[in-house]
Amino acid sequence: MIRSHLRISRRRLLKTGAAGAAAVGTFSIIGRARAAEEINALVWCDHSDPALLKPFEDTYGIKVNTKEFAATGEALAILEQSQPGDWDVLVLDTVDITKVAAMGHLAALTKSDYPWDDIFPQLTTESLHFLNGKLYGIPEKFGYNTVAYNSSKVDPADMRKASVLWNEKYKGRIAIYDYYVPLMQMVAIGIGIIPPQLTQDQLPAIKAKLLEMKPLAALIGDVVTVQNALVSGSADIIAGGGEFATAGLHGENPALDWVLPDEGGIRWMQSLAIFEKSKRKEAASKFVKYIMSPAGQARLATSACYWAMPANNKAALSDEQKKILRWDEQPTFLSKSYHYMSPNPEMDKAMLEVWTEFLNA
Repeated sequence: MIRSHLRISRRRLLKTGAAGAAAVGTFSIIGRARAAEEINALVWCDHSDPALLKPFEDTYGIKVNTKEFAATGEALAILEQSQPGDWDVLVLDTVDITKVAAMGHLAALTKSDYPWDDIFPQLTTESLHFLNGKLYGIPEKFGYNTVAYNSSKVDPADMRKASVLWNEKYKGRIAIYDYYVPLMQMVAIGIGIIPPQLTQDQLPAIKAKLLEMKPLAALIGDVVTVQNALVSGSADIIAGGGEFATAGLHGENPALDWVLPDEGGIRWMQSLAIFEKSKRKEAASKFVKYIMSPAGQARLATSACYWAMPANNKAALSDEQKKILRWDEQPTFLSKSYHYMSPNPEMDKAMLEVWTEFLNA
């Protein structure tokens, strides 16, 4: 079954102010925690899974009230509509951790309180989690925007080539995830450009390749749309797909798979933070520690909303779960993948213009 509430669109660029507030104008926030044994958390859908929350609640006697949001701007708008101290824990796109910390919303964390040394080292980039020498976010889960596919209908060897995105062999069989940042980075990799070094001068080459891809596409859509296309057979490949699109469905259809091309791919990541104005920081820290524990990490990685890799390399996953997540290939995948770009306003505008032209072609 398709998880219709999948929220991968959460990884949109940071939006603040009135526009962000308008985006969540009809949201109703939960009441303030009534006692020390309750905490309130702004989360992505994978953290609302009872299979994740109940063991913590039963063990610590702390009730976790969750509210889901899709994009960072929506979380900020919720904060604007809330009273100081309403919220305790935040799940956030890692690229936005230092931005939100700079706004004064996040509490500094003590690294030794968490299993930092057990986190895959490629995920602990200081510039993503530290601001002015202080830690504000703990990486908890990650995955890839890469190539997802139905192995019974394509040649799996082709999927390990970045050029599969414009391989005419698969004309009319490719669903393209409609998010410009990772897709344009994927194209960059395919034509030999290292994503962190992408400049505006190189955008024409990326546009040319995107326009080459367009006639081959079966459809372009959000995560649920492209995932549904793969499941229904309307498409055999998802450009920009990954473990989040197929791993949770593997039990229903083992042919649904994903892989990182040999040339590399794009890595997304989410982190946990505690709000500076939380009045229940001790309880919030217990929750973060639980999520980062081997058992918590396994439950988070295999959440009903979407599967992805746990940040803790000691996550208590079964051999079958590790196989579905391509655990043994992670050293290679991590070394060949790049963090999401966080383009400056000028670059972002230029990329959006290229993507809009691609959509309208």
